[in-house]
Amino acid sequence: MGEQWASVGSLLAGLMFLGAVIRQYFPFHPETILIKYIRKLTSFIYPYVQIEIPEYTGERMKRSEAYAAVEAYLSASCSQRAHKLKADLGKDSTKLVLSMDDHEAVTDEFEGTTFWWSSSTTTRQAQVLLYPTQEEKRSYRLTFHKSNRQLVLDSYLTHVLKEGREAGIRNRRRKLYCNNPSSNWYGYKSTVWSHVAFEHPSSFDTLAMDPGKKLEIVKDLDAFRKGKDYYTKIGKAWKRGYLLYGPPGTGKSSMISAMANFLDYDVYDLELTTVKNNIELRKLFIETKSKSIIVIEDIDCSLDLTGKRKQKSKKEEDKSEKKKKLPPEEEESSKVTLSGLLNFIDGLWSACGGERLIVFTTNHIEKLDPALIRRGRMDKHIEMSYCCFEAFKVLARNYLDVESHPLFDTIRDLMEEVKITPADVAENLMRKSVDDNAASYLENLILAMNKAKEEEASKQAEASTEENVEVEVEGDGEKSGAKEDEASKRAQASADETVEREEGKSGAKE
Repeated sequence: MGEQWASVGSLLAGLMFLGAVIRQYFPFHPETILIKYIRKLTSFIYPYVQIEIPEYTGERMKRSEAYAAVEAYLSASCSQRAHKLKADLGKDSTKLVLSMDDHEAVTDEFEGTTFWWSSSTTTRQAQVLLYPTQEEKRSYRLTFHKSNRQLVLDSYLTHVLKEGREAGIRNRRRKLYCNNPSSNWYGYKSTVWSHVAFEHPSSFDTLAMDPGKKLEIVKDLDAFRKGKDYYTKIGKAWKRGYLLYGPPGTGKSSMISAMANFLDYDVYDLELTTVKNNIELRKLFIETKSKSIIVIEDIDCSLDLTGKRKQKSKKEEDKSEKKKKLPPEEEESSKVTLSGLLNFIDGLWSACGGERLIVFTTNHIEKLDPALIRRGRMDKHIEMSYCCFEAFKVLARNYLDVESHPLFDTIRDLMEEVKITPADVAENLMRKSVDDNAASYLENLILAMNKAKEEEASKQAEASTEENVEVEVEGDGEKSGAKEDEASKRAQASADETVEREEGKSGAKE
């Protein structure tokens, strides 16, 4: 018995030695070669073709647009035939959108041909910042008979992408994005933008603005939305710039929300102060999606972009030399330059993607560099001015449900004399109690406008008094100066007479 076990051990040792020799002289493992030929043999017998569509692709692990389109397509066309479903909130949070759950399969019909779709999820251990974590990889798999290969390549995949994108737009919840600090960009599934649902109720119907100006803006936006072929024809990127300027409280942020609701676009709120350099700005831009509005609010306060191309005065240079110098790395990545921002809105990178609006807001348009707001970059300049009577009527209808009132004439006359912002008007019209009537709020508005009128008159009176004082001081100075000049002239004449007498006496003596 012992001899038999010894022979078995020798045989195993010999096989292990033979295996080591084979691995040394043959580059492929025998099992790999065997699997390869088994698959080749199966391909002749198995009549179906499979296409895998992973959720994440590329080195940056960006979510695949093809995966999103397939997910929306299957949700719209095949979810009724699936047994396992998952639900999520759809557009406007009014209904649930159903989609296939993991490890579920459905069939789809196209031009009399049957196709099979299945979803799968694989989990593996991943190491993120020295801590193990579960990493899930999802994908969709399309299976079809190899005789239908040309139909799939020519028609079916195009049909799926088109229908999926349209379904995604119909069901998507619009989002409000903000940029993350660059220190949070790296890591598993880290993103450069964070988002929440965009649910701002502002619209052009509720916007306090002159009706003619509102109609002009609505027509401009509608022409842009339908202008894809036109922009291609004229050779321009499908984007448009809007500059909203005016005093605080005139409705610039409400205008942006109304534009987003009218166009059904997402909003990207870009905070420039957290962007270290032009490269980060470019990365943020290429990570935005189409059908979006990119907003930089109070751009005159975000960065010092008003005098980048102007030479500094000697005093400014002396001040900058006195400041503590930063390390070269920190200086190099401390701020975005004007040229980087110009390339962002009008350079080569601005053509990445399409159907985007770029909106700047400012309270002081005179502080901005002309190169930043010229036509072609900020194509349309919209002045958000003080409240006019037509804008007041919109606010009265919104806040008080009043179309006309005897006090309207008084308010009209006051608005021609007093500058008041729509925000101040809205605050005076805001209902504080359900028992109050509209007249009380209109009277409060009249009181506020009269008070503002008195304050303005007081300021003008003070300014006028200061001017009169300055004029009087200047007049007294001129009079005293004239008297001094006259006295000096008299003194000079007296001195000249004395000199002449002395010269006459000396001549007589001679």
